[in-house]
Amino acid sequence: MTSIDIDAQPEGGVNKLYFAAWRWHFYAGLFVIPFLAILAVTGMAMLWIAWIDGRDGERTAVIPQETLAAVSLQAEAAVAAVPGGILIQYVAPRSDDVAALFRVDRDGNATMVAVDPYTAAVIETFPRRSGWYDFADNIHGGLMLGVTGDRLVETAASLALVLIATGLYMWWPREAGWRRALVPAFGRGRAMWKSLHGVVGIWLSVFLVFFLISGLAWAGIWGGKMVQAWSQFPAEKWDNVPLSDETHASMNHDRREVPWVLEQTPMPASGSAAGITGIEGTAVTLDSVDALARAIGFDARYQMNLPQSPTGVWTLSRDSMSTDSTDPMSDRTTHIDQFTGKILADVRFEDYSLAGKAMAVGIALHMGTLGLWSVLANTLVCLAVLFLCGSSVILWWKRRPAKSARLAAPPMPRELPLWQGAVLVGLAVSMAFPMAGLALLSVLALDLLLLSRLPKVRHYLT
Repeated sequence: MTSIDIDAQPEGGVNKLYFAAWRWHFYAGLFVIPFLAILAVTGMAMLWIAWIDGRDGERTAVIPQETLAAVSLQAEAAVAAVPGGILIQYVAPRSDDVAALFRVDRDGNATMVAVDPYTAAVIETFPRRSGWYDFADNIHGGLMLGVTGDRLVETAASLALVLIATGLYMWWPREAGWRRALVPAFGRGRAMWKSLHGVVGIWLSVFLVFFLISGLAWAGIWGGKMVQAWSQFPAEKWDNVPLSDETHASMNHDRREVPWVLEQTPMPASGSAAGITGIEGTAVTLDSVDALARAIGFDARYQMNLPQSPTGVWTLSRDSMSTDSTDPMSDRTTHIDQFTGKILADVRFEDYSLAGKAMAVGIALHMGTLGLWSVLANTLVCLAVLFLCGSSVILWWKRRPAKSARLAAPPMPRELPLWQGAVLVGLAVSMAFPMAGLALLSVLALDLLLLSRLPKVRHYLT
């Protein structure tokens, strides 16, 4: 093993900046690496479970026949399979050889019922959100720790942006040229691992930034409090229809199911003369609402949510986030008055704000719902993330002092040139990503107020 003096002070302005970036890269990695590894593993699991088996059993096979049973007959069979249950949702089959799904609630518990759309026979029932996909999703989104887990993941994702920025600065070609930065140098020992780590990191950086930003848009602070708040769909576009006290987020249940841009927008309410022509000449029923859905363009798989209150509405929706389609630009949400059958609102992708459009496409790319090619591409990204996590540990192991318990962090230069720029960058990161700023300030406070005053502790951490 090559002996490296980890306490030596760097010489020259460029070297000092390099060592400062390296130190921040090291400490950010200590926190971020376990989370990135968890996100990569659970992300891959979700990709392949959704592709092979479906998230909610929507790939249950049936034998196609010439005639479909009425949706109302299928619904009756589904409710009969859960005595005392209330019908909440109908999910139309995505193709002619798979089952229809019905959600039936009883005593606060949701059951999914797979029904043969040709014979109206119940195929199977299973608790909603109880599969392996949901297990992986709960870990991926919040480590199964609720709000605490959400904040931890958001902090890790925010600090990962710092990790990427410092890594790019360190690996950016200066005198050696771009070939060294973009093509790995195979050999032996730490030099080979450093080359592989840097090359994979620089190629992956753009994709990883995209995944982090799109994932952060779901997070509670940066997404919910900062970005989504000013990107929501304006309720004024409902053309003066009465509004409910509930928002679209009320249709989310243990998982994000409503398009991101609509979550904070109030729902329209039934019970007025507002709206445009929808269902005419017949009662507003499951069958007539399904017929309207097909007539206005909801082909193949779509979701129908039934009204659950005197002011509730029928809601037809299709979005790539819910794997209804592979085209995020075909997203659509339509609300229908439960009494008059009039269409109260019809929101399409082109009606979204710029941020809403970016998020709709970003979610589809993030979740790999654009077809097999996106599943394979996302799998490659996840594998690359796992390689970066593993190679970083190997690099640390190879540079640490032999038989030492020290973390062997790169030394912080005593005199840092252009420190004002570093401060401005830190402030910008803190303002843009509050959880990253909080973590950075905590580390700085720990270093200044504690580690610098306890030489022995500092010895083992540096």
